[in-house]
Amino acid sequence: MTTPTTDDAQGSTRRIRGGRTAGGALVALDIDGTLLCARAAVPEVTVAAVAAARLAGHHVVLASGRSLVGVLPVARCLGIDAGWVVASNGAVVAHLDASRPGGYELDTVHTFDVEPVIRRARVLVPGVQVGVEEIGWGYRVTRLFDPALVNGEQRQVPDAELWDVPATRLILRGDGAAHLVEPLRALGVTAVPAAPDWVDVTPQDLSKATALERVRKHLGVDPARTVAVGDGVNDLEMIAWAARGVAMGHAPAALRDAADEVTGTIEEHGVVAVLRSLGAGQRAAGGASQR
Repeated sequence: MTTPTTDDAQGSTRRIRGGRTAGGALVALDIDGTLLCARAAVPEVTVAAVAAARLAGHHVVLASGRSLVGVLPVARCLGIDAGWVVASNGAVVAHLDASRPGGYELDTVHTFDVEPVIRRARVLVPGVQVGVEEIGWGYRVTRLFDPALVNGEQRQVPDAELWDVPATRLILRGDGAAHLVEPLRALGVTAVPAAPDWVDVTPQDLSKATALERVRKHLGVDPARTVAVGDGVNDLEMIAWAARGVAMGHAPAALRDAADEVTGTIEEHGVVAVLRSLGAGQRAAGGASQR
């Protein structure tokens, strides 16, 4: 068995596990704004709906912009200790395995050189706050983020340690940070605005969808048996990828317009309606408004 290594800026990958499994649909679920509100716990009704979908034979895959260290507690809360998760907007794919240290095994890791991105961001938004992701631990940062905004630990470091090794994901925060998106994309990276003052940066041509497609092929699920539910602009590609793309009711108009269906808001437990609409091993319809 090989050990995963961080990859170069071109996004080459290393694979670990083989094998395929048959069964139900692949159901990709965003976390924040879909399964839970901010730092709140996952509602019991949602936990029960996820458990029922898995019992029916569906492959529930968490697909988040969060780092892996932020995805794992949600998986545990949902009772998912085996299966697949997508983290860092598609830069990291892990296989959950309770027998492994930390409860997971890295499957795919994409990295890039963050130095030119940070330098460019500082020119355009002086004083921008920077966080460089460390898989399974947290972030190296220029100054500490509010703990409510990031998952895992933080370590304040000088510039040389910010970019001494390639990273999976970079977070940039500051007034006007959303204006960085196009200039950073011109550097050959994927830049996604998470808020007016927040941009997530990952290697080029990555999204939740690219990672989910790898998981789908591994599981052997037919493309027509894919479902995705999300609420943010980083879910656009995932919604388009899925045969049944569902936007949460509070999602921005761009996502609702792109989706096949719109379900209830987070307060209305919209994701539960989608999960309950899934039959055993079927791509079920209903439970959300058709578009």
